[in-house]
Amino acid sequence: MPKRILSGTVTSDKNEQTVTVLVERRFKHPLLHKTIRSSKKYRAHDATNQFKIGDQVRIQECAPISKTKRWEVVEAL
Repeated sequence: MPKRILSGTVTSDKNEQTVTVLVERRFKHPLLHKTIRSSKKYRAHDATNQFKIGDQVRIQECAPISKTKRWEVVEAL
């Protein structure tokens, strides 16, 4: 099964080798047919601490690295 890849914005880089990425998705409400924005935060592994707040990044699923980290940063957009 292929690994999921998401893109989002870095909202926090305070922890060592970790960034928090806000991923937003848009979908149409099934009954009202109105576009809805929903967002979710993911904690991703950043081994070199190179990404800062506001950067657009792409993250990929990986094996669990810690209690909360199951994603790793692949590249900047």
